[in-house]
Amino acid sequence: MPPGRSAVALLRLPLQVLALASGAKSFRDNPVIGSRRLNRLGLHVSRVTLAALIMGLRRLWLAAFVPRALRQAFARDGFVVLPDFLPAALFAQLEMEVRACRHPTTDMVQGDTVTARVLLDGRVLGDMPAARAVLADRRYRRLLGYVAGRCRVPGQWIQTIHSGVRLDQPDPQRRLHSDTFHPTMKAWLFIDDVDARNGPFTYVPGSHRLTRARLAWEYRQSLAGAELPELYAARGSLRIDDAALGALGLAAPRPIHCRRNTLVVADTRGFHRRGNASDGRADRLELWAMSRTNPFNPLPGLPFAALDRLDLALFKGFLWLRPRLRRRT
Repeated sequence: MPPGRSAVALLRLPLQVLALASGAKSFRDNPVIGSRRLNRLGLHVSRVTLAALIMGLRRLWLAAFVPRALRQAFARDGFVVLPDFLPAALFAQLEMEVRACRHPTTDMVQGDTVTARVLLDGRVLGDMPAARAVLADRRYRRLLGYVAGRCRVPGQWIQTIHSGVRLDQPDPQRRLHSDTFHPTMKAWLFIDDVDARNGPFTYVPGSHRLTRARLAWEYRQSLAGAELPELYAARGSLRIDDAALGALGLAAPRPIHCRRNTLVVADTRGFHRRGNASDGRADRLELWAMSRTNPFNPLPGLPFAALDRLDLALFKGFLWLRPRLRRRT
């Protein structure tokens, strides 16, 4: 390594070590996280195990606010499905507001799929009273908060999935994967019916649980680390084939077909994927939420609206800064 690059690597090393105490997951971008020697000694599986224990503690703090039946279903499957979640009148108003929304979208292209999102901040929610009511609903807030292991509302978006936009490009989200090494939360309140025509969310029931077989699989993946053949996997979103599920004692992936006004909340540390859209070009409209916090913080936070606003302001600042940094680098 040239002397200049060696000096830069030494300067980066303390930050790369500190990243071990965060949600940083990339084997490829962090040579400490991706160190074959350290992972052979158990670095990755230690982070996986500790993060799971801490999330269990955080969810325990919040368990009293969620009905026992929902907690049991989530513990068994890694996701919950609530049909007819909103009263019919409220859902009808929400649908009207969402379909009429004309705020600029942030678009992401992955293979043949375009994901268009509108962040539900104060400006967007100003003329959407039904959306404000949903985001303030205690059942909604408490269930999402329980799975996320935090008291406050996670990020919320209007999201449209446009499938089959470029048929010659494979969508990497259609491969079974885990989002990251620690428990996380994603939620969908579907505005459209979801079935095989428009690519249903698909989940492997029980794959969120940290079994001995899953830990052994995580260990083997960490030894390959930065050399994993798929870029997403090398950056910490591990991929798995359907055929390998049986070796982990897991069931077949389950596509979640549901009617509009269904809420689905899942721990996306479990294996999941975006289903294929049988109609080729198809759309799916939903309210979408996600939460991915520091997995090594044992506290669920404080339920103050001012902190929600601070979180949102910081996130919007990040969204503003990210493309500018990309242009400079």
